[in-house]
Amino acid sequence: MRYFLQLAYRGTKYHGWQRQPNGISVQEVLESALATVLRQPISIVGSGRTDAGVHAGQQFAHFEFDAPLTGYLIRSLNSLLPPDIAVYECFPVRADDHARFTATSRYYQYQISRRKDPFRDGLVYVFTLPLDVKAMNEAAATLLNHADFESFSKVKTDVKTFNCQIELAYWEEKPTGDLVFHIKANRFLHGMVRAIVGTLLAVGQGRISSSEFEQIILARDRRRAGRAAPAEGLSLMEVGYPEEVFKKRKNE
Repeated sequence: MRYFLQLAYRGTKYHGWQRQPNGISVQEVLESALATVLRQPISIVGSGRTDAGVHAGQQFAHFEFDAPLTGYLIRSLNSLLPPDIAVYECFPVRADDHARFTATSRYYQYQISRRKDPFRDGLVYVFTLPLDVKAMNEAAATLLNHADFESFSKVKTDVKTFNCQIELAYWEEKPTGDLVFHIKANRFLHGMVRAIVGTLLAVGQGRISSSEFEQIILARDRRRAGRAAPAEGLSLMEVGYPEEVFKKRKNE
């Protein structure tokens, strides 16, 4: 029987979502807790592979277990998991529902603080230089006109296509002056959001224009884009699925 888990985590201490040979991952910690509670090895598949240091306000994963599960699972898991990982839901799905491949969208936010903030250390990127937010939004809007984002993908990545359908991409300026970049697409390439943010910050500093930003997209060359923004500002906020995925949850 296949189950979906909904969880959240602060990625500061982890080498990303996926198991790594050189460091501890969220997947590894969660699989260990599941194995302890269910008393057998459990392998999980996540909706996406967040990078080292990246956070998730909502992440989904699926696993197989041949018995009904009750509310005790969530309580038991959260008692074993460290404070920076929390499981919110576990519900049955159809046998062919897949946490990664059934997902229809991913929505990320990138948080920038305009001053040092000890209460959000590790959760925001502190960037105090002047920025032209209007120019950054003009450049961000051009993302919706394109599909191939090879220029914002890590070079060594095993993908068949660099195409992504971006639904929204814009900067929100808070009354405090802090900035939030919102971006949603059907899929994202490895390192894509951080590369986009880093390049848009170059636009905001006047180092490149909005038209030059679009030329970077068209170049399909990672060397043309800016450096990736730091991981600590990035969070996966929402993963979208067809309504049918949640039918069994509603019928419980």
